[in-house]
Amino acid sequence: MKALLCMQFGPPELLEYRDVPSPVAGDGEVVVAVRAASVNFPDVLIIENKYQFKPPLPFSPGSELAGLVKEVGAGVTSVRPGDRVMAFTVHGAFAEEVKLDAHRVLRMPDSMDFPTAAALLLTYGTMEHGLRDRGGVASGDTVLVLGASGGIGIASIEIAKALGAFVIACASSDDKLAACREHGADAVINYTTADLRARIKELTDGCGADVIVDPVGGPFTEPALRSIAWRGRLLVLGFAAGEIPKIPLNLTLLKGCSIVGVFWGDFLRREPEAFAASVERLGQWHAEGKIKPHISGTFSLARAADAIKQMAERKVIGKLVIVP
Repeated sequence: MKALLCMQFGPPELLEYRDVPSPVAGDGEVVVAVRAASVNFPDVLIIENKYQFKPPLPFSPGSELAGLVKEVGAGVTSVRPGDRVMAFTVHGAFAEEVKLDAHRVLRMPDSMDFPTAAALLLTYGTMEHGLRDRGGVASGDTVLVLGASGGIGIASIEIAKALGAFVIACASSDDKLAACREHGADAVINYTTADLRARIKELTDGCGADVIVDPVGGPFTEPALRSIAWRGRLLVLGFAAGEIPKIPLNLTLLKGCSIVGVFWGDFLRREPEAFAASVERLGQWHAEGKIKPHISGTFSLARAADAIKQMAERKVIGKLVIVP
């Protein structure tokens, strides 16, 4: 079979498209024939050896996929050959076939096709957990989303709207903000041309945002936090800007607010029953038309490195999908 391999750490240009042996399912394992896999920002970090998970070389990037079960190992009863499934892999999804532990494999909702399922689990799963569980978003809350045109951002907009929130989307260009409006944002801020704090104050009548979604870090975290509402929650999801901000802790005192970490990967490992309920909720919202991943481009497996490069250059609106 074919796979995109990271043979040495570095930029996407170093990735190699190669023949590798097909995997064989062992006890408690499932082999999936990949029909679609999506690109996420951790794929950029993992090939540069900058991610919290550091697989040994060589490995294939790619953290989520959808496809058909090809083979199951001894003891697997949750799925069987031929089932339509989606899965979270951490790495390995950019290949024609993938072997996974059975607990990482979930049946696809009937309402989804393979590209949609491949683009849903990581970003929408993260934000269902982040906004509803960790952020406690309720109807009438104001949710501010930084980096709102990316996969996490658009998922945040749609899920916050499904929970009844007023959503302010922040991004770096007008075309990105137009996509945010298409997915339900009530108001937008271009933080390259506008004063972020002044616009938040204007849009919230001086009250601030109840919940801030921050997958970006860098220079925008602190001004956003200074604009948070009383008892607000800052959700920390990552640092796509490349800089981990140093927050003056007196701000939490003055605002009576919380800084909350959202680590979806450990959530699904530590709380499998809550994770299963979260995925079921996402399937229901998709069937109701409340959420729909924004897929802005598809690439063949042979061109998957080009897709990762676009992600590294922050040119992606929504998600890119690899179709082997």
